[in-house]
Amino acid sequence: MALEEAVSLAHALPGLEVVGSQIVPLRDPNPGALFGSGKIEELRAKLEAEDIDLVLVDGPVTPVQQRNLERDWKVKLLDRTGLILEIFSDRAATREGVLQVEMAHLSYQRTRLVRAWTHLERQRGGLGFVGGPGETQIEADRRAIDEQLVRLRRQLDKVVKTRELHRKARAKVPYPIVALVGYTNAGKSTLFNRLTGAEVMAKDMLFATLDPTMRAVRLPTGADVILSDTVGFISDLPTELVAAFRATLEEVLAADVVVHVRDISHPETEEQAEDVRGILDSLGVGEETAQIELWNKLDRLGPEELETVRIRAARNPDVFVTSALTGEGLDAFLEAVTEALGAERVEEDLVLGFAEGKRRAWLFEKGLVEDERQEEDGFHLRVLWSALDKARFETLG
Repeated sequence: MALEEAVSLAHALPGLEVVGSQIVPLRDPNPGALFGSGKIEELRAKLEAEDIDLVLVDGPVTPVQQRNLERDWKVKLLDRTGLILEIFSDRAATREGVLQVEMAHLSYQRTRLVRAWTHLERQRGGLGFVGGPGETQIEADRRAIDEQLVRLRRQLDKVVKTRELHRKARAKVPYPIVALVGYTNAGKSTLFNRLTGAEVMAKDMLFATLDPTMRAVRLPTGADVILSDTVGFISDLPTELVAAFRATLEEVLAADVVVHVRDISHPETEEQAEDVRGILDSLGVGEETAQIELWNKLDRLGPEELETVRIRAARNPDVFVTSALTGEGLDAFLEAVTEALGAERVEEDLVLGFAEGKRRAWLFEKGLVEDERQEEDGFHLRVLWSALDKARFETLG
């Protein structure tokens, strides 16, 4: 899985041609150059023979190791975090996404400031030759990055406040939120497009979607929902990026139903599912939030595999099998989403004043009113609703 995913990450960067890949076993990583001298020379000869310009290492590489390898091999080198940051930079579309990527980039660069030969001398402080010793170049670089990070955080705070206002506005809309989550390239955006008719970027590559995309949509079952397509998860996601894209994943915390989309045709689907569950747990998605597993990409399975998957899914009432590409199996899944949103419904009596016409109209629009009579103090209604309906009713002004 590691090599396959690393190659997929490389293919996700536009304009990059992957010439080759290999696993290099490391018993004891060299602190100065990662590899031993023999392996460095062996790889250098290979890189020169194939005229390689960029080397990707699917793992952490320290600043010193990166500098030394780039010097020995005369190439540009990116570790896993650096590569993912490059992909994110290319894909971020909204203002918030761009700011988050810039902050992640700067945080990453700050940890990689090392003393190159030109940094060994101190800059002289003061004017002319009368000043005392100033700060080192590395200190100046770090200070410049810190100042830029402060500016970006201020800009991001404004954007996040705007998002919070939008979220509060959505809370007043009587629609529940259904969030699609899953490992990157599991087919979330294809499913989103099929259900909403939107044209979200959906390609067979890692991180095809970065910014949260939301659409109001009426499901075939008649339920009105807000569908949210989130950034794809990935194993060993760099900590800088988990923090930077927290706002993207916040949509999951606001969701009434979380749909975990899995590429059931992938050989490592179980490991991917565990990674997603781990991230959901770390985000604080609790057991009170309804969760449904959707085993996607049935169209990629052979007859025997397909039968096995169907039998396994049938054992769990919260698992559904589908192909977002062909639409197979979506009806049963959407009925389950509607049922999860409806939950248990109870009867209650309400009294609304004559001035509360908007709230009364909402109840009738959602088909929740069982009986109504008009008294001197207002409208007396008997409603049949779920806890979710009640919560949304209470947010109405």
